Amino acid sequence: MKIEHLAIWVDDLEVMRQFYCTYFNMSSGEKYVNAVKGFSSYFLSFGENGTRLEIMHKTDIKEASANRGLTKGITHFAVSVGDKQTVDSLTERLRADHYTIDSEPRTTGDGYYESVVLDPEGNHVEITE
Repeated sequence: MKIEHLAIWVDDLEVMRQFYCTYFNMSSGEKYVNAVKGFSSYFLSFGENGTRLEIMHKTDIKEASANRGLTKGITHFAVSVGDKQTVDSLTERLRADHYTIDSEPRTTGDGYYESVVLDPEGNHVEITE
């Protein structure tokens, strides 16, 4: 078994799609639109057999709390980039592009080398080795 995909409600599909494709090398499928339900989405993929991320927009979804990482439900997801150097360099690239670094690169108590960045809509993304 494996996680096939995670889904996130977003305000701006295009901004979020660009963020994940640019910084996490994801590829994007075609945009799906259901005008009757006011719904649209993209599936983003980490390669042919990788976990996918579905970013979804619906006109009647309610606002999230100010800090999405401190509410019940999914608090973050982690993307493994392969090594410490890539964690560091991607974190610095995101900082230079004015994204919020919520947690600097470090080794956590459970042994992960990681940093945490907020995506354009405030979702916590762990960047791990």
